[in-house]
Amino acid sequence: MLGRAWVTENDISSECGFLSTGDLINKILANRGVCDGDVEKFLNPSIKEYMPDPCVLRDMDAAARVIADAVLNGDKIAIYGDYDVDGITSTAIFVKYLRSLGCDVIWHLPTREGEGYGLNIAAIDEIEDAGAKLMITVDCGISGVDDVAHARMRGMRVVVTDHHSPDAVLPAADAVVNPKRSDDASGMQYLAGVGVAFLTLVAVNRELKSRGDAQIMPRIEKINLLNYLDLVALGTVCDTMPLVGLNRAFVATGLKVMALRNNLGLCVLMDVAMVKQPSVYALGFVLGPRLNAAGRIDSASPALELLLTDNPLIARDLAEKLHKMNQERIDIQNAIMLRATEQAEEKCAAGRCSLFVCGDNWHGGVMGIIAGRLKDKYNLPTCVATKSDDVINGSGRSIAGVDLGRIIHEALSLGIVSEGGGHAAAAGFSLPAQNEAAFAEFLENSVSRQLGGALPQQEVFVDAELDAGGATMKLVSKLSALEPFGQGNPEPMLVLHGAVLHGACPMGNGSHLRGTVGTSAGTQLAFVGFNLVGTPVGDFLLDDANANTKITMLGRLKENEYKGRVSAQFFLEDICLQ
Repeated sequence: MLGRAWVTENDISSECGFLSTGDLINKILANRGVCDGDVEKFLNPSIKEYMPDPCVLRDMDAAARVIADAVLNGDKIAIYGDYDVDGITSTAIFVKYLRSLGCDVIWHLPTREGEGYGLNIAAIDEIEDAGAKLMITVDCGISGVDDVAHARMRGMRVVVTDHHSPDAVLPAADAVVNPKRSDDASGMQYLAGVGVAFLTLVAVNRELKSRGDAQIMPRIEKINLLNYLDLVALGTVCDTMPLVGLNRAFVATGLKVMALRNNLGLCVLMDVAMVKQPSVYALGFVLGPRLNAAGRIDSASPALELLLTDNPLIARDLAEKLHKMNQERIDIQNAIMLRATEQAEEKCAAGRCSLFVCGDNWHGGVMGIIAGRLKDKYNLPTCVATKSDDVINGSGRSIAGVDLGRIIHEALSLGIVSEGGGHAAAAGFSLPAQNEAAFAEFLENSVSRQLGGALPQQEVFVDAELDAGGATMKLVSKLSALEPFGQGNPEPMLVLHGAVLHGACPMGNGSHLRGTVGTSAGTQLAFVGFNLVGTPVGDFLLDDANANTKITMLGRLKENEYKGRVSAQFFLEDICLQ
């Protein structure tokens, strides 16, 4: 009813719906590219199974030597991060590790509005003036050719760790660790910045152990790097990296570490946000937005300070501050979203295969969020920007099949944008206001070329089809074996046949609905549908005249707990009539 194609595989349907555990899980995994020999490893992701030698990454051995030299020489070390959750967590694990070794360490996170993404000369000068002998970049630096050259000219050694797509020329640092380097054969391009930073710490820790320094060794023996995986999981999920390979192990183990509540700042933030149990959803949609809010509204420093503090009073104050900033961010975002949607509607009506919307003095901190919302709404690669003082700054989010990071890099090489970077799914950019029309057309032409000149069709990949009677708590338990869910490993999408509509009613703020269906097994299944009121699906379900109609349902099956009773509940996304 919502006009999307439900894409299925011939071998994943079952008319009766009562598949064995092995059959159901194996069929879903097979259609996600997990072969028989890898099923057990996928279902039980462990750091031991997935962890590579970190030196499979190009330049990692050099990075470990340079950092170990600085540690043993007693040099002041500066960590230069980024203002999003990936950059904040990357900075946090490096600072924690170096402090545990007794190092003199300082850090810098750029401001989104004042400095913008990446390295800048003024900040580098401040770092060198403070006495730093080594600067380590995390989640940034790969595009800072001139900035790294300036740091080297000032006498600092530089190690770059990043995961964003590099330009043709790499920075002339002492080491450049980035799995997206063209000469990197690690196959770990899916890592977040915090994943690259963690592997760097593993390499540094091993290098320091090999040197056997009598003063450092007692400190190293007290460090358990696995305790940092709560932050690694947080950064990986919030940067929407695919939960495959090592990332899957990072997140699965990191959630267990987070449940131990060893990081005071995270514990307090979970309490303030009323998160009872860590989950991918809690990381991506509850904790992450609160940490991100600091960098979106003002400075990301409070978020980093929260992750580093051991003082309960400071932690409580910072967590509550981030909570309030997140609400402020939501208010700003909602106001701009209305205006951005008006522009998007006009461009969609013109048949464009990309969206570029721009407003005067929109708050730059919410551009990425709005780009993501418009991308989801219209299924088009979307860039959202703000114009101020004849300069346009923006963020973009992309769909499958369109590499937005590559488009921004091409625009940079042609001089259409003055600054920019990113990866396939997300990118940031700056350009002179006079290039606005040129950028919009370059984006449109590039997207059209990558899509082969056709508008992208809205498709939903279906993991399994079954009779509605099979949608039980037993099935919920089976599907939980596939966790953690997230980018690259989404919750299984199911099609339920043979459901008979009993009725539905609005709930919440009036845009959501809930109801029940009957099944051929003589059972009832409750369902909820978010943001369906006002759509063809909502109109059909809320019409009493349609009671007792047989429908086919698309959505996800989850556990629902209400007043101590646990039951299966279907999260409805679409329906069709049988």
